[in-house]
Amino acid sequence: MKSYFLKAWLICGTLDIGWAAINTLIGGNSVAGMLRFVASGPFPEAGDWGLGGALLGLAVHFALMAVMVAVYGLLTAQGLAGKIGPWWLAGALYGLVLYLVMYWVVMPTRWPSIHPGADPVSMAKAIFAHVALVGLPMAYFARRLIGKGVS
Repeated sequence: MKSYFLKAWLICGTLDIGWAAINTLIGGNSVAGMLRFVASGPFPEAGDWGLGGALLGLAVHFALMAVMVAVYGLLTAQGLAGKIGPWWLAGALYGLVLYLVMYWVVMPTRWPSIHPGADPVSMAKAIFAHVALVGLPMAYFARRLIGKGVS
């Protein structure tokens, strides 16, 4: 489980934040500003903290990813992910659930003015990231490294 956790945490976390950084740059915005926004979820003042706020945002991102990886690992170790179907289906569905929780529960709760469905392109990009860059790699590593209850 430890090997699964480290690999999935680092790879999924890096893919996800890398995707966010690329999209931020394409949009003409600052990666540091995006990271400060991430940090401002649990630390509202972090938007004004410069480099410290950006580094805190990176830490917050990887802390959230640790929770996501741990939950999927536990579901897999208990055989629950395998009951959904093949590893790739379980991973895709888990990624979709992560998207729904982050964009339709967490973000609107923290920032009520943000509505995730307002821009279909942004929504498609976010779903892609959560399914392809988080859920699928996570399920792949869980299948290979835990191997319980997953085909």
